[in-house]
Amino acid sequence: MDRLLAMTSFVRVVEAGSFSGAARVLGVGQPAVSKTVAQLEDKLQVKLLLRSTHGLTPTEAGLRFYERARVAIQEADEAELAARGAGAGLSGRLRISAAPTFARLFVIPHLPHFLARHPGLEVDVILDDRTIDLIAEGIDVSLRMGSLADSGVVARKLATSRRSVLASASYLKQIDAPRVPADLAAHETLVFSQLSNVWTFTREGSEVSVLVSGRVRFNAAEGIRAGVLAGIGLTIVSDWMFAPELADGSVQRLLPDWSLPEIALWAVFPTGRMASAKARAFADFVEEIMLQQALAA
Repeated sequence: MDRLLAMTSFVRVVEAGSFSGAARVLGVGQPAVSKTVAQLEDKLQVKLLLRSTHGLTPTEAGLRFYERARVAIQEADEAELAARGAGAGLSGRLRISAAPTFARLFVIPHLPHFLARHPGLEVDVILDDRTIDLIAEGIDVSLRMGSLADSGVVARKLATSRRSVLASASYLKQIDAPRVPADLAAHETLVFSQLSNVWTFTREGSEVSVLVSGRVRFNAAEGIRAGVLAGIGLTIVSDWMFAPELADGSVQRLLPDWSLPEIALWAVFPTGRMASAKARAFADFVEEIMLQQALAA
Protein backbone atom coordinates (compact mmCIF):
# COMPACT_ATOMS: atom_id res chain seq x y z
CA MET A 1 0.00 0.00 0.00
CA ASP A 2 1.28 3.44 -0.96
CA ARG A 3 1.28 5.22 2.40
CA LEU A 4 1.15 8.78 1.01
CA LEU A 5 -1.64 7.85 -1.41
CA ALA A 6 -3.62 6.26 1.42
CA MET A 7 -3.15 9.32 3.63
CA THR A 8 -4.20 11.60 0.79
CA SER A 9 -7.32 9.51 0.13
CA PHE A 10 -8.31 9.59 3.79
CA VAL A 11 -7.74 13.35 4.11
CA ARG A 12 -9.86 14.02 1.03
CA VAL A 13 -12.65 11.79 2.35
CA VAL A 14 -12.75 13.71 5.64
CA GLU A 15 -12.72 17.08 3.86
CA ALA A 16 -15.38 16.09 1.32
CA GLY A 17 -17.52 14.17 3.83
CA SER A 18 -17.99 11.22 1.46
CA PHE A 19 -16.14 8.68 -0.63
CA SER A 20 -17.79 10.00 -3.79
CA GLY A 21 -16.72 13.58 -3.06
CA ALA A 22 -13.14 12.49 -2.43
CA ALA A 23 -13.18 10.44 -5.64
CA ARG A 24 -14.16 13.54 -7.63
CA VAL A 25 -11.29 15.50 -6.13
CA LEU A 26 -8.77 12.71 -6.72
CA GLY A 27 -10.05 11.88 -10.19
CA VAL A 28 -10.56 8.16 -9.44
CA GLY A 29 -13.50 5.85 -8.90
CA GLN A 30 -15.36 5.71 -5.59
CA PRO A 31 -14.59 1.99 -5.02
CA ALA A 32 -10.87 2.71 -5.24
CA VAL A 33 -11.09 5.36 -2.53
CA SER A 34 -13.22 3.16 -0.27
CA LYS A 35 -10.80 0.24 -0.71
CA THR A 36 -7.76 2.41 0.02
CA VAL A 37 -9.26 3.75 3.27
CA ALA A 38 -10.25 0.25 4.34
CA GLN A 39 -6.69 -0.95 3.74
CA LEU A 40 -5.39 1.98 5.77
CA GLU A 41 -7.66 1.06 8.69
CA ASP A 42 -6.44 -2.55 8.46
CA LYS A 43 -2.81 -1.45 8.49
CA LEU A 44 -3.32 0.86 11.47
CA GLN A 45 -5.66 -1.61 13.18
CA VAL A 46 -7.95 1.21 14.20
CA LYS A 47 -11.30 2.54 13.00
CA LEU A 48 -10.85 5.92 11.35
CA LEU A 49 -14.39 6.56 10.08
CA LEU A 50 -17.89 5.92 11.36
CA ARG A 51 -20.24 5.06 8.51
CA SER A 52 -23.97 5.79 8.82
CA THR A 53 -26.96 6.76 6.69
CA HIS A 54 -26.07 10.39 7.45
CA GLY A 55 -22.60 10.09 5.94
CA LEU A 56 -19.07 9.64 7.25
CA THR A 57 -17.76 10.95 10.57
CA PRO A 58 -14.13 10.65 11.73
CA THR A 59 -13.56 8.81 14.98
CA GLU A 60 -11.38 10.37 17.66
CA ALA A 61 -8.44 8.40 16.27
CA GLY A 62 -9.47 9.44 12.78
CA LEU A 63 -9.40 13.12 13.69
CA ARG A 64 -5.92 12.81 15.20
CA PHE A 65 -4.70 10.96 12.12
CA TYR A 66 -6.34 13.52 9.82
CA GLU A 67 -4.53 16.47 11.41
CA ARG A 68 -1.11 14.81 11.19
CA ALA A 69 -1.74 13.40 7.70
CA ARG A 70 -2.90 16.76 6.34
CA VAL A 71 0.31 18.45 7.48
CA ALA A 72 2.43 15.61 6.08
CA ILE A 73 0.75 15.89 2.66
CA GLN A 74 1.23 19.65 2.57
CA GLU A 75 4.90 19.29 3.47
CA ALA A 76 5.37 16.62 0.80
CA ASP A 77 3.77 18.87 -1.83
CA GLU A 78 5.92 21.83 -0.83
CA ALA A 79 9.04 19.63 -0.84
CA GLU A 80 8.33 18.57 -4.43
CA LEU A 81 7.83 22.17 -5.52
CA ALA A 82 11.01 23.28 -3.77
CA ALA A 83 12.97 20.53 -5.55
CA ARG A 84 11.62 21.67 -8.91
CA GLY A 85 12.74 25.21 -8.16
CA ALA A 86 10.65 28.29 -7.35
CA GLY A 87 7.41 26.79 -8.63
CA ALA A 88 8.76 26.55 -12.17
CA GLY A 89 7.43 23.03 -12.48
CA LEU A 90 3.78 23.57 -11.54
CA SER A 91 1.83 20.65 -12.90
CA GLY A 92 -1.32 18.61 -12.41
CA ARG A 93 -4.92 19.77 -12.22
CA LEU A 94 -6.04 23.14 -10.84
CA ARG A 95 -9.74 23.59 -10.08
CA ILE A 96 -10.95 27.18 -9.87
CA SER A 97 -14.42 28.66 -9.46
CA ALA A 98 -15.70 32.11 -10.37
CA ALA A 99 -18.85 34.02 -11.23
CA PRO A 100 -19.67 33.48 -14.95
CA THR A 101 -19.72 37.17 -15.93
CA PHE A 102 -16.48 38.03 -14.18
CA ALA A 103 -14.75 34.95 -15.59
CA ARG A 104 -15.96 35.70 -19.12
CA LEU A 105 -14.65 39.26 -19.01
CA PHE A 106 -11.44 38.96 -17.02
CA VAL A 107 -10.33 35.36 -16.54
CA ILE A 108 -11.05 33.27 -19.63
CA PRO A 109 -9.56 35.77 -22.14
CA HIS A 110 -6.29 35.66 -20.21
CA LEU A 111 -6.13 31.90 -19.59
CA PRO A 112 -3.86 31.30 -22.61
CA HIS A 113 -1.17 33.42 -20.92
CA PHE A 114 -1.51 31.52 -17.65
CA LEU A 115 -1.36 28.16 -19.42
CA ALA A 116 1.68 29.28 -21.40
CA ARG A 117 3.47 30.14 -18.15
CA HIS A 118 2.66 26.71 -16.71
CA PRO A 119 2.55 24.15 -19.53
CA GLY A 120 2.26 21.28 -17.06
CA LEU A 121 -1.05 22.51 -15.63
CA GLU A 122 -4.58 21.48 -16.53
CA VAL A 123 -7.35 23.85 -15.38
CA ASP A 124 -10.97 23.05 -14.51
CA VAL A 125 -13.13 26.20 -14.46
CA ILE A 126 -16.38 25.97 -12.48
CA LEU A 127 -18.71 28.89 -13.21
CA ASP A 128 -21.38 29.70 -10.62
CA ASP A 129 -22.77 32.90 -9.10
CA ARG A 130 -23.55 31.04 -5.90
CA THR A 131 -21.12 30.43 -3.05
CA ILE A 132 -20.16 26.78 -3.38
CA ASP A 133 -18.54 24.40 -0.90
CA LEU A 134 -14.88 24.45 -1.92
CA ILE A 135 -13.95 21.26 -0.12
CA ALA A 136 -16.93 19.21 -1.32
CA GLU A 137 -16.37 20.36 -4.90
CA GLY A 138 -12.61 19.95 -4.76
CA ILE A 139 -11.93 23.62 -5.55
CA ASP A 140 -8.37 24.86 -5.09
CA VAL A 141 -9.21 28.58 -5.29
CA SER A 142 -12.43 30.53 -5.75
CA LEU A 143 -12.80 34.11 -6.98
CA ARG A 144 -15.54 35.83 -4.97
CA MET A 145 -16.80 39.39 -4.88
CA GLY A 146 -18.35 41.36 -2.05
CA SER A 147 -18.39 40.62 1.65
CA LEU A 148 -17.31 37.17 2.77
CA ALA A 149 -20.09 35.61 4.82
CA ASP A 150 -17.72 33.33 6.72
CA SER A 151 -15.09 35.30 8.60
CA GLY A 152 -13.12 32.10 9.15
CA VAL A 153 -12.30 31.47 5.50
CA VAL A 154 -8.76 31.67 4.17
CA ALA A 155 -8.90 34.58 1.75
CA ARG A 156 -6.75 37.19 0.09
CA LYS A 157 -8.01 40.49 -1.34
CA LEU A 158 -6.93 40.89 -4.96
CA ALA A 159 -8.57 44.16 -6.01
CA THR A 160 -11.41 46.60 -5.36
CA SER A 161 -13.83 48.24 -7.76
CA ARG A 162 -16.08 51.26 -7.73
CA ARG A 163 -19.81 50.52 -7.74
CA SER A 164 -22.06 52.76 -9.80
CA VAL A 165 -25.58 53.28 -11.05
CA LEU A 166 -25.34 52.24 -14.69
CA ALA A 167 -27.71 52.34 -17.65
CA SER A 168 -27.41 51.86 -21.37
CA ALA A 169 -27.53 54.81 -23.73
CA SER A 170 -30.63 53.27 -25.33
CA TYR A 171 -32.47 53.23 -21.99
CA LEU A 172 -31.58 56.86 -21.29
CA LYS A 173 -33.16 57.89 -24.59
CA GLN A 174 -36.52 56.78 -23.17
CA ILE A 175 -36.43 58.57 -19.82
CA ASP A 176 -34.62 61.43 -18.09
CA ALA A 177 -31.53 60.42 -16.19
CA PRO A 178 -31.86 60.57 -12.37
CA ARG A 179 -30.34 63.67 -10.77
CA VAL A 180 -30.59 62.56 -7.11
CA PRO A 181 -31.04 59.10 -5.56
CA ALA A 182 -34.74 59.73 -4.88
CA ASP A 183 -35.31 59.93 -8.65
CA LEU A 184 -34.54 56.22 -8.91
CA ALA A 185 -38.05 55.45 -7.66
CA ALA A 186 -39.37 56.52 -11.07
CA HIS A 187 -37.06 54.15 -12.96
CA GLU A 188 -37.15 50.49 -13.92
CA THR A 189 -34.38 48.95 -11.85
CA LEU A 190 -32.82 45.57 -12.43
CA VAL A 191 -32.34 43.83 -9.10
CA PHE A 192 -30.04 40.90 -8.34
CA SER A 193 -32.31 38.60 -6.30
CA GLN A 194 -29.43 37.57 -4.00
CA LEU A 195 -28.88 41.18 -2.88
CA SER A 196 -30.96 43.83 -1.13
CA ASN A 197 -33.13 46.22 -3.14
CA VAL A 198 -32.29 49.04 -0.71
CA TRP A 199 -29.49 51.11 -2.19
CA THR A 200 -27.53 53.45 0.14
CA PHE A 201 -25.64 56.47 -1.21
CA THR A 202 -23.34 58.96 0.50
CA ARG A 203 -22.24 62.49 -0.42
CA GLU A 204 -20.29 64.98 1.68
CA GLY A 205 -21.06 63.07 4.86
CA SER A 206 -24.78 62.69 4.12
CA GLU A 207 -26.34 59.25 3.65
CA VAL A 208 -29.49 58.47 1.65
CA SER A 209 -31.19 55.08 1.28
CA VAL A 210 -33.57 54.33 -1.57
CA LEU A 211 -35.94 51.38 -1.95
CA VAL A 212 -35.94 50.47 -5.63
CA SER A 213 -38.26 48.23 -7.59
CA GLY A 214 -38.63 46.87 -11.07
CA ARG A 215 -40.60 44.32 -13.01
CA VAL A 216 -37.55 42.17 -13.81
CA ARG A 217 -35.35 40.42 -11.27
CA PHE A 218 -32.41 38.12 -11.98
CA ASN A 219 -30.75 35.36 -9.99
CA ALA A 220 -27.49 35.62 -11.96
CA ALA A 221 -25.23 38.54 -12.72
CA GLU A 222 -25.17 37.63 -16.41
CA GLY A 223 -28.90 38.37 -16.51
CA ILE A 224 -28.35 41.81 -14.98
CA ARG A 225 -25.73 42.57 -17.61
CA ALA A 226 -27.91 41.39 -20.50
CA GLY A 227 -30.89 43.33 -19.13
CA VAL A 228 -28.96 46.59 -18.96
CA LEU A 229 -27.61 46.14 -22.48
CA ALA A 230 -31.15 45.41 -23.71
CA GLY A 231 -32.32 48.76 -22.30
CA ILE A 232 -34.74 47.23 -19.77
CA GLY A 233 -33.61 49.44 -16.90
CA LEU A 234 -30.72 50.66 -14.76
CA THR A 235 -28.87 48.89 -11.99
CA ILE A 236 -26.07 49.09 -9.43
CA VAL A 237 -23.05 46.91 -10.13
CA SER A 238 -19.28 47.01 -10.05
CA ASP A 239 -17.66 48.93 -12.88
CA TRP A 240 -15.86 45.67 -13.70
CA MET A 241 -19.09 44.19 -14.97
CA PHE A 242 -19.43 46.75 -17.76
CA ALA A 243 -15.80 47.69 -18.35
CA PRO A 244 -15.97 47.35 -22.18
CA GLU A 245 -19.23 49.31 -22.45
CA LEU A 246 -18.13 52.08 -20.08
CA ALA A 247 -15.04 52.46 -22.24
CA ASP A 248 -16.98 52.79 -25.50
CA GLY A 249 -19.84 54.86 -24.04
CA SER A 250 -22.68 52.41 -24.72
CA VAL A 251 -23.25 52.23 -20.94
CA GLN A 252 -23.17 55.38 -18.83
CA ARG A 253 -22.47 56.09 -15.18
CA LEU A 254 -25.27 57.99 -13.39
CA LEU A 255 -25.34 60.03 -10.15
CA PRO A 256 -21.54 60.53 -10.31
CA ASP A 257 -21.58 62.90 -7.31
CA TRP A 258 -22.98 60.18 -5.06
CA SER A 259 -20.83 57.34 -3.70
CA LEU A 260 -21.62 53.69 -3.11
CA PRO A 261 -19.55 51.19 -1.11
CA GLU A 262 -16.74 49.67 -3.15
CA ILE A 263 -16.74 45.96 -3.88
CA ALA A 264 -13.75 43.68 -3.30
CA LEU A 265 -12.48 40.71 -5.28
CA TRP A 266 -11.15 37.88 -3.12
CA ALA A 267 -9.20 34.71 -3.76
CA VAL A 268 -10.71 32.19 -1.34
CA PHE A 269 -8.94 28.95 -0.46
CA PRO A 270 -10.36 25.83 1.23
CA THR A 271 -10.47 26.22 5.01
CA GLY A 272 -8.12 23.99 6.93
CA ARG A 273 -5.82 23.37 3.99
CA MET A 274 -2.64 25.20 3.03
CA ALA A 275 -3.14 27.00 -0.26
CA SER A 276 -1.28 25.05 -2.93
CA ALA A 277 1.44 26.65 -5.03
CA LYS A 278 -0.86 26.24 -8.04
CA ALA A 279 -3.66 28.14 -6.32
CA ARG A 280 -1.32 30.89 -5.16
CA ALA A 281 0.11 31.24 -8.68
CA PHE A 282 -3.39 31.64 -10.11
CA ALA A 283 -4.32 34.25 -7.47
CA ASP A 284 -1.14 36.18 -8.33
CA PHE A 285 -2.07 36.02 -12.02
CA VAL A 286 -5.59 37.38 -11.44
CA GLU A 287 -4.16 40.15 -9.26
CA GLU A 288 -1.90 41.14 -12.19
CA ILE A 289 -4.91 41.20 -14.54
CA MET A 290 -6.93 43.44 -12.23
CA LEU A 291 -3.98 45.81 -11.70
CA GLN A 292 -3.66 46.18 -15.47
CA GLN A 293 -7.40 46.80 -15.70
CA ALA A 294 -7.21 49.53 -13.03
CA LEU A 295 -4.32 51.24 -14.80
CA ALA A 296 -6.18 51.16 -18.11
CA ALA A 297 -9.46 52.52 -16.69
